[in-house]
Amino acid sequence: MYRSARILMLSAFALAAPIVAATAASAGGLISIIVIDPANPYWLTEGNVAKAEAEKLGYTATVGASKADTNTESKLIDTAITNKSVAIILDPADASGSIGAVKKAIAANIPVFLVNAEINQEGLAKAQLVSNNAQGAALGGQQWVTAIGEKGNYVELLGAPSDNNAATRSNGYETVISQYPDLKKVGSEVANWDRTQGHDKMQSLLQAHPDIIGVTSGNDEMALGAIAALKEAGKLASIKVGGFDGSPDAVAAIKAGDLQYTVLQPVAVYSAKAVQQADSFIKTGKTGAATEKQLFDCLLITKDNVDKYTAPFTLSE
Repeated sequence: MYRSARILMLSAFALAAPIVAATAASAGGLISIIVIDPANPYWLTEGNVAKAEAEKLGYTATVGASKADTNTESKLIDTAITNKSVAIILDPADASGSIGAVKKAIAANIPVFLVNAEINQEGLAKAQLVSNNAQGAALGGQQWVTAIGEKGNYVELLGAPSDNNAATRSNGYETVISQYPDLKKVGSEVANWDRTQGHDKMQSLLQAHPDIIGVTSGNDEMALGAIAALKEAGKLASIKVGGFDGSPDAVAAIKAGDLQYTVLQPVAVYSAKAVQQADSFIKTGKTGAATEKQLFDCLLITKDNVDKYTAPFTLSE
């Protein structure tokens, strides 16, 4: 668990560096990394950090993106098998739908290490490394209540249903907010982790529920979309929005006073850790971790500590 106020992550180059493929030509062999969508800075950092760690350990690495499509993911797994990868680092596209792709890699004797999201079957991947989403959502939920008060109507933007993190975060918010009976959730929409969908769904929710005082969101991209819609409607001053991820754009929105908080996920920590465990498994047959599923605690970023955000997904003392 990473509970300290300092999360050690790789330097700011991780966000700026392009996701590129390297040729498989080193003694360590090829590690194939599959993320969801590098257009999102969270997944961009995930891929770049894993690639940098693999290269630091003497491997070559490629980074591909599934765009949360299991067919694309399956083709990327096929490519990893054809290229004789020694390990695969995978952010699964679907909790259930990605199981087949993982099994296919295992049948080819390639160990798989999952990051950010889980699959609904244990004993396949050598490791599943994810944020402690329940803990992070509880942090965010309490800060959100502090920001909006204990009475009023609110709405929620939900992540992709195929990703277990969406339900875990929503339930985490509910665990906190349900303690305040005068806070009423009057609507919710699935916006699939996407900023444009967050904007459009917020417009619909606002039209249906013009009296709301707050918006909870499963990630920063949806929250930022909601903020844009609220600004267009002239409602942002009276409606408070919270996020989740710790992205640079969310941090900028906190500094501007548009976003109340974001929950920082230690994505660089577990992206690097997944590669380290892959390296250990390749060399020793063991990951070095006590369990397959490993949770990494989140941190809260608010206006009070936002100036300690020093690099992508990094919060210093």
